[in-house]
Amino acid sequence: MFIPQSYLFKNLIPELVSKYGNNNALGFVDEEFITYTQMGKRIDAVMAYMEALGIEPGDRVILYSQNMPNWGIVYFATQCMGVVVVPVLPDFTPYELENIIQHSEAKAIFISKSLEFKLAKIENLSTGLVIRLDDFDLLYGKDASPLFDESKQPKSIYHPRENVMSVLLYTSGTTGTPKGVMLSQKNLITNIYQSNNVQEILETDRFLSVLPLAHTYENTIGFLLPIMNGASISYLRKPPSGSVLLPALEKVKPTLMLTVPLIIEKIYKGSILKKINSKAVTRSLYKFRPTQKLLNQVAGKKLYETFGGQLKFFGIGGAKLDAQVERFLIDAKFPFAIGYGLTETSPLVAGCAPGKGKFQAIGPKVVDSEVVIHNPAPTTGEGEIWVRGNHVMLGYYKNEEITKEVLTDDGWFKTGDLGSFDKKGMLTHKGRLKSMIVGASGENIYPEEIESLINNFEFVEESIVIKDKGGLVALVHFNMEELEQKVKEMTSDASIKIEDKMVELKSDLLEYINSKVNKSSKLQDIIDYVEPFKKTATNKIKRYLYKSEDVKK
Repeated sequence: MFIPQSYLFKNLIPELVSKYGNNNALGFVDEEFITYTQMGKRIDAVMAYMEALGIEPGDRVILYSQNMPNWGIVYFATQCMGVVVVPVLPDFTPYELENIIQHSEAKAIFISKSLEFKLAKIENLSTGLVIRLDDFDLLYGKDASPLFDESKQPKSIYHPRENVMSVLLYTSGTTGTPKGVMLSQKNLITNIYQSNNVQEILETDRFLSVLPLAHTYENTIGFLLPIMNGASISYLRKPPSGSVLLPALEKVKPTLMLTVPLIIEKIYKGSILKKINSKAVTRSLYKFRPTQKLLNQVAGKKLYETFGGQLKFFGIGGAKLDAQVERFLIDAKFPFAIGYGLTETSPLVAGCAPGKGKFQAIGPKVVDSEVVIHNPAPTTGEGEIWVRGNHVMLGYYKNEEITKEVLTDDGWFKTGDLGSFDKKGMLTHKGRLKSMIVGASGENIYPEEIESLINNFEFVEESIVIKDKGGLVALVHFNMEELEQKVKEMTSDASIKIEDKMVELKSDLLEYINSKVNKSSKLQDIIDYVEPFKKTATNKIKRYLYKSEDVKK
């Protein structure tokens, strides 16, 4: 297991290359891998290339690309030089990218060929150097263009520091304007060790990466953690649609994967539950807990085989997992594990290995950290989750005011999340403090819990519960394609219109939800929201975009 002897990648990389030299490190599915020895040489070559381009320690360098082996190469090269890497999510718009370039004062940008069209939309490009990440071609910059040479070694010896900003991450958080989170190498390497204590990684392990590397969840746990243990990571050349993912799973047969709730929830609702509901017999049997458990076990075995049949860890994080889906995964004995974290904590705060969890809970806090519930409510024990440890960020870049709002003088980070601990130290996450709604009599209402019920209703894709005119209203995005198909199957009567079926569906949904929740959480109305909701990289709805005026839509 990885135990850090240093908090600098400059010291760790040569050890990895020596220990795991012939192991596969990084590669695309069905293509030749880069070994650890080749990875070490390429990191040196990129450092030499950055020297030739005039990039120096302390400069900011943007990584704007979909996942690929060269992403990790450049990441490690910057860390070994003491250059600050600025990973940017590939779905960020040209406008957002331009703001980040300006705010970070980036000297260079490494961009994948697939995203160059976005760069073309920026009128005043303030960065001096643009390098294509796929092949290290210099697209824009110095008059005398140096060529990338894989045999080159850096000329200088670098002395990066463990406690200064080495990674600058601009979050696409659910609560507003992106902020630049400053992380140090000590932050990251501490969290690698903490994560490894949750799940041990072996050099024979195979990761399949489907989440963006620019998000700290995939970056630390899906990239840094496996590399520090000599494992291999496979990347996809295309987005992980079914037609791309299924053959990749068969080829790689991953032992570990990271995902977000939305992915597994879609598989459950769109495939497993749909198949069960397609027959009257199984639909009836699924209503009774003993037979439901048996059907889940059968479906779970097939799902496990679909994922390659060798999974030992299927990490789920980034948002709360739906209770019905979690019950299915438990019944199916699927090797899933829940994690909770934030960009500001590098990211992992709490979690546990498969089979060691508790229903609708996360797990214990990670080792070598402190996690407390600040000012817990006397009756429920719920309060804001505060975290302290070496994995907590340095602060927000160029924003001391917001930094002081979330970091106390004695090092506690206020997460803005609500939670509680049980007697065994298992953390449960209730929702965001900012999204909590205060009821008419002062009750705390957690919209995520109501949304979980709504999202399990037939034909519902996703939802968001907001406060309007003193009550609660749900904005619901329905799967109209499925609904229309169902109406066609049920009747040939052309006089039955989809609009009439929608009125009936919303009425049924409202009645169902209000029969399941307490008085303070009852809904006044269901509003059909036509467009899919805008989301973050981990598929959380950007709540700040949806206010009470949206009920008019």
